[in-house]
Amino acid sequence: MNLIRYQAPEISAWPTLDRWSNLREELNSLFDVPFAANSHRQDLFGGWSPALDLYQSNDNVVAVLELPGMRKEDIEISLHDETLAIGGERKSSSSNGEKAERTERYVGSFRRTISLPVRVDPSKVSASYRDGLLTVTLPKAEEAKPKRITVA
Repeated sequence: MNLIRYQAPEISAWPTLDRWSNLREELNSLFDVPFAANSHRQDLFGGWSPALDLYQSNDNVVAVLELPGMRKEDIEISLHDETLAIGGERKSSSSNGEKAERTERYVGSFRRTISLPVRVDPSKVSASYRDGLLTVTLPKAEEAKPKRITVA
């Protein structure tokens, strides 16, 4: 019989951080599981959310959204009190009553609402849609533009 010296179990220096890390991993895995076997990949609230980038220059705020496979007629854009709202619906492209064996593209309606970082001039807003990218250009209001002040 061999005697083995007792070794205390290794305890992390920050046990609460380990618990938070485990909780985060469990929550992430919850969202990785589809809610139904044949459902489309969608977010928790029943829609999908296209990727969005927001850029700012001296004169404009520009929002760019990825909306591949959509028609420009199916996209709605509105501006209210420095909040930009973009919504629409992408329809399924299956035809002739075919049953999909696998679907990985998002379908259904979406709505993105973005608080703008500065005041914009709503009368000069423009939007273009090309190659699956929606670009919304929002010119800054004159009071929001940086002003150059000369020293006398």
